[in-house]
Amino acid sequence: MSAVDYTVIVIYLAGMLALGWWGMRRTTSTSDFLVAGRRLGPVMYSGTMAAIVLGGASTIGGVGLGYQYGLSGAWMVLTIGLGLLALSVFFSARIARLKVYTVSQMLDLRYGGSSGLISGIVMWAYTLMLAVTSTIAYATIFDVIFGLDRTVAIVLGGAIVICYSTLGGMWSITLTDMVQFVVKTVGVLLLLLPIAVVKAGGFGAMRDELPDGYFSPMGIGAQTVFTYVLIYSFGMLIGQDIWQRVFTARDDRVARRGGTAAGTYCLAYAVAGAVIGTAAKVLYPELGSPDDAFATIVEDALPVGVKGLVLAAALSAVMSTSSGALIACATVANNDIWARLRGRTLRTGGGPHDEVAGNRLFILVMGVAVVGIAIALNNVVEALTVAYNLLVGGLLVPILGGLLWKRGTGAGALASVGVGGVTVIGLMAWKGILANEPIYGGLLASLAAYVVVSLATRPTDAAVLDAWRRRLAGESAPADEPPAPATV
Repeated sequence: MSAVDYTVIVIYLAGMLALGWWGMRRTTSTSDFLVAGRRLGPVMYSGTMAAIVLGGASTIGGVGLGYQYGLSGAWMVLTIGLGLLALSVFFSARIARLKVYTVSQMLDLRYGGSSGLISGIVMWAYTLMLAVTSTIAYATIFDVIFGLDRTVAIVLGGAIVICYSTLGGMWSITLTDMVQFVVKTVGVLLLLLPIAVVKAGGFGAMRDELPDGYFSPMGIGAQTVFTYVLIYSFGMLIGQDIWQRVFTARDDRVARRGGTAAGTYCLAYAVAGAVIGTAAKVLYPELGSPDDAFATIVEDALPVGVKGLVLAAALSAVMSTSSGALIACATVANNDIWARLRGRTLRTGGGPHDEVAGNRLFILVMGVAVVGIAIALNNVVEALTVAYNLLVGGLLVPILGGLLWKRGTGAGALASVGVGGVTVIGLMAWKGILANEPIYGGLLASLAAYVVVSLATRPTDAAVLDAWRRRLAGESAPADEPPAPATV
């Protein structure tokens, strides 16, 4: 790469740190730090939502799937976009009106404080592994850019994200995500996509060079698409990292319309990644790994300056997912796990303390842990699969059941989380982590446990349901305080 490309990337990284410092100056309360004061408008909301869901897997992995399967390689990112659209159209308005900070606090409200701790632990494990897998991706990108050792690359990328996330929390992450959204749009959609197609000779030449299966919409396989829907579309509906962005919306209209715009953007991004990968297959038919397609076409096909911008776009994709997962992990660890344990051990004699400083400390601690695990871990795909299997298999049913079925009870929710999680773990041990059976079996077992136990136990207390309905309607939702955690 040229000095111009290196300069573009270094300026970008320095800008991320500067925005972190700027965001810190806007952070004066817990609400500012965790959910950007719940005052994002439609432009910032849609940009940051698109940035968080379109990470390194969607960019580098999406191009790799296009290289391997052709246009049907878009399905992974398409299911992410479809999940975000479903969340925005059907659930985001109600979620935004709850005025909570975490998914587990929503479960506390709905079921009367009986399931928050165990769901918090499951959600924490998911967000932790999501942050780890995002952090590992720095090794690939910094190796292409600077030729750095894997450990040094992970530490460098992780340190930058930890720094700006710790400084300003969600405000810093929101500001950096907006820049990352613009860089990804320019770098991938406006520059890399047309250049890759032109280099490959246009769509006509691509059709002549590749088998027909590369242009079949279901070439990747119907079962694979179905599994993507279960893992990614449903994962979009319940992930703490996604919900925490919904909580930043100024009102439910922003959450619905801004999320719909972000979901539509994801669909365009999915097709672009698959087309770039297909073009790379024409240009470089013998790559050792499909995931090498992105870096190869960037390095070989782009002119000076543009190359640095597109690599900064890849870095943007990884950083946006990494920072979103990190603040979600820290928020769950502090507010859903530690707050409950502290409530038991520090019930008396506990003096006031700065909640912003406490959340900032948790981001720092979780960030250091994420970097350490990322250095020790090698198999990214398996780690991410475990995270999503536990999330969807354990939490999808009690969360959606709480939103859609008033007869669901706290006992049913606990049984659903426990049975679904145990089933997923057992089937992963039996069939393998990457098998389809764990998510299928986990969801069915979770649903059965939820329905059977809910019907076999007393309905949720009428006062709890009344408070839940009022909160969903936005009638009695404090702007800056989440519900108190249940006594453990």
